[in-house]
Amino acid sequence: MLHCLLIEDDAETRRYLSTGLQRHGYSVSGCADGGEAGRMLLDGHWDVVILDRMLPGVVDGLTLLEGMRERGDFTPVLVLSAMNSVDERVRGLHAGGDDYLAKPFSLAELLARVENLVRRAASTRAVSQLQVADLQLDLRAMRASRGGQTIPLQPREFRLLEYLMRHEGQTVTRTMLLEDVWDYHFDPQTNVIDVQVSRLRGKVDKGFDLPLIHTVRGTGYTLKAPSADDSAQL
Repeated sequence: MLHCLLIEDDAETRRYLSTGLQRHGYSVSGCADGGEAGRMLLDGHWDVVILDRMLPGVVDGLTLLEGMRERGDFTPVLVLSAMNSVDERVRGLHAGGDDYLAKPFSLAELLARVENLVRRAASTRAVSQLQVADLQLDLRAMRASRGGQTIPLQPREFRLLEYLMRHEGQTVTRTMLLEDVWDYHFDPQTNVIDVQVSRLRGKVDKGFDLPLIHTVRGTGYTLKAPSADDSAQL
């Protein structure tokens, strides 16, 4: 049975979601404020967290989320919020959210998104190491390194690099990255992808003679190992 922590201050919404999740095989524990949620996150093991962004008290949803990621807790998190502008959604995702669902929403959509997060987390655990050239990704320890040098990555950067490495040599579009890394469907013209890839490229390729992350003009990006011709030109 999968264990879900439901952090939602509205009692009626919390009961409704708990009932729906339990009917679909989840074990659900609920709480209503950031202080209690913080203790439960530290004390329990959760397969997925559903987090209301606006919580009463000092600790709000995004603060909780940022705290999780800073201490290395990469449990998949679905953020719920009535704040539905693109800027607010991007803020939630940058804070470490794996998906963002605006209120009001249907139970069916919430369940589908939760199932997708759980399924992706399970597939990540099945493979423990990824490697392209001298770039290594340890999926269990959530560590990246190149040429033996540790690369400090934020949670979103880690997921972005993982996706590019899993699609080594393939061109991935901005829309693919939005849907598969951010789990969100909004205007593909937003520059959030370009900004994140630029930051990641600065960490992965800076200081190395041959770049691994490449822009495919007008399409997206690709990560690939240097070819023999590339090496011969050095």
